Amino acid sequence: MGQLDQKVAIVTGSDSGIGRGIALAFAAEGATVVINYAHAKDKAEEVRQSIEKMNGKALVIQADVSKYDQINGLIQQTVEQFNRLDIMVNNAGMEIHSPFMDVTEEQFDRVLGVDLKGTFFGAQAAAREMVKRKIAGRIINISSVHEDLPMPENVPYCCAKGGVRMLMRTICLELAPHNITVNNIGPGAIDTPIDADVKADPKKYQALLDEIPLHRMGQPEEIGKLALYLASDAAAYVTGSTFFIDGGLMRNTAGL
Repeated sequence: MGQLDQKVAIVTGSDSGIGRGIALAFAAEGATVVINYAHAKDKAEEVRQSIEKMNGKALVIQADVSKYDQINGLIQQTVEQFNRLDIMVNNAGMEIHSPFMDVTEEQFDRVLGVDLKGTFFGAQAAAREMVKRKIAGRIINISSVHEDLPMPENVPYCCAKGGVRMLMRTICLELAPHNITVNNIGPGAIDTPIDADVKADPKKYQALLDEIPLHRMGQPEEIGKLALYLASDAAAYVTGSTFFIDGGLMRNTAGL
């Protein structure tokens, strides 16, 4: 018996990185997982194949979460296929590094569209289905240490993640009467494609490791294990919190 037997989960942006780690962790514990991607269909199919090799169940659905109709369509296709939705993981994210004074409207809209708007309406559409079906649901948002920690030259991303923090803190109150929990996971530096440029630069990489008390990057599988806990019955009394998983980065203020 897996911890998520009979459960249906959507993980946005699960074609790679943290989302992939979460999708694999959920599938290993019995969940049927909807793998969502925006552009990389081949990578999403690879995740599906990995899940099916472990005798898990998965479905691949394309959607750009920054588009209202597409994020709603993702939820609708899921419930049409499986007649339920137990777990919604708003993981899809992006960042565009630029000095504040150079950020364009297009860059701002793109980052906020994926990271905040996509999470907002993904949570909303999922909650509507959970309430309609009287499901004790789980909404998990993959936020960042930057919902709390400033990062120069990454302002739209920090704005978005700060928004996700207050989104979670507010909707957990509205959804608690429906027995739906809402929590954030706030990763620090995780070994994923989004951080590949840092790893490729020895000086930048060493500077990063020097800021992390545990002196290493996290792995997507480690985020998967935390997401699994929050999605499971073990976390039935857990709502309204951000769980930072950062190797101690946020407490190491001396280097920041």
